[in-house]
Amino acid sequence: MGLLVNDKQIVIPGEDLASGMDFLPSHGTFRDGEHIVAAKLGISSVDNRIIRIIPLSGKYMPKAGDNIVGRVVDVTINGWRLDINSAYSAMLSVKDATSEFIARGADLTKYFNFGDYILTGIINVTSQNLVDVSMKGPGLRQLGEGRIIHVNPYKVPRIIGKQGSMVTMVKDATSCRITVGQNGVVWIQGLPEDELVAVDAIRKIEQESHIPGLTERMKEYLDRRKRKVDSNENKA
Repeated sequence: MGLLVNDKQIVIPGEDLASGMDFLPSHGTFRDGEHIVAAKLGISSVDNRIIRIIPLSGKYMPKAGDNIVGRVVDVTINGWRLDINSAYSAMLSVKDATSEFIARGADLTKYFNFGDYILTGIINVTSQNLVDVSMKGPGLRQLGEGRIIHVNPYKVPRIIGKQGSMVTMVKDATSCRITVGQNGVVWIQGLPEDELVAVDAIRKIEQESHIPGLTERMKEYLDRRKRKVDSNENKA
């Protein structure tokens, strides 16, 4: 009776995670009698008595309160439709985009055009998965020129780190501006060689997020990459 897996252990669908009634099932798990069973392939997460599965891959599921990076894919008479790295798109209405008065029929591409990336916040997700977003919130803005990469949305908390510690370490080491959307879309802006280091670092965090000692490994990795970049610059 009790916990049958370790925290951050890779599990497969149908695998028993715990027995008895001391633990509670959460995302990616279900109860079968006295057992809690994995419903999908992923990494076990044990938080006090709650067991959930962090999927190894999958599309982002929109959630009210999330800040996400979206790409403008359509401009309508009422606003902008965004690709948000999900099975569902999002709608940014004129009233939620700006406090400025915009006359009906105005050319909305003057504000956000096709292909623009913006950091926006989800304000509502309906039962039919219609997603409404807003630009009215701290730090929400249009993102300028930069490099866009996609990561597993379920790995975003590890990429950001506690109180932003992990992404701050990458920013400091590369001198890049980095915005990580909770939908797994990451915007990076810096010198080309620094952007490459940032991309590689984020990929490494994504791939090794389940292995203990990640913070120390990332410090060593970034120091090593930084020394290599500096050495190449000196040679040039």
